Amino acid sequence: MEEDELYRKWMRLVENLEREGIIKSEKVKRAFLRVPRYKFVPERYRAYAHVDEPLPIPAGQTISAPHMVAIMLELAELEEGMNVLEVGTGSGWNAALIYELVKRDVYTIERIPELAEFARRNLERAGYKDKVHVIVGDGTKGFPPKAPYDRIIVTAGAPKVPEPLIEQLKVGGKILIPVGSYHLWQELLEVIKISEDNRVKIKNHGGVAFVPLIGEYGWRE
Repeated sequence: MEEDELYRKWMRLVENLEREGIIKSEKVKRAFLRVPRYKFVPERYRAYAHVDEPLPIPAGQTISAPHMVAIMLELAELEEGMNVLEVGTGSGWNAALIYELVKRDVYTIERIPELAEFARRNLERAGYKDKVHVIVGDGTKGFPPKAPYDRIIVTAGAPKVPEPLIEQLKVGGKILIPVGSYHLWQELLEVIKISEDNRVKIKNHGGVAFVPLIGEYGWRE
């Protein structure tokens, strides 16, 4: 399928998400239009990138459905200049969207080297090589060198909110994270840090389905 046709289909999906009230803000819509998902999926799935469903990526993982990514980005309330950590790079798509919203370097951690390399190639092709920094490591430990963060966005389901992520958050900052069972059912939590001693306020945004968050402060493999 030609790039023009891919982009036309992508624009229609973005318009549908806006009509359904999933994309609520002009800035999230603008980011989605600048960073189409077909640039971040394996070649054989490019023709399906506008379908609002998860798609396979290397290492048995998935790229999230566009509606789920939009929901999390709207809840994150990202502003230009915010310091953001993403846990679970996957394809690199979400990190590129985050960059478009904050307009400063984004740090993203991926535990699977093969997937980190896939994301780096995608980001370079899409023009984000020096804007999004992919780190191979255990995302449940966060990334202390660039802390504290205004926002931490976790794209895999955890048994509980990892303590290091709360510690690396600014007071008033928030984590978006799916928390629940190992496979396919979690609740999307908005975790707001309210004091220096790591007290938090939690808002529950309902049921979601993500791959498990593996790591020292997540699930064991």
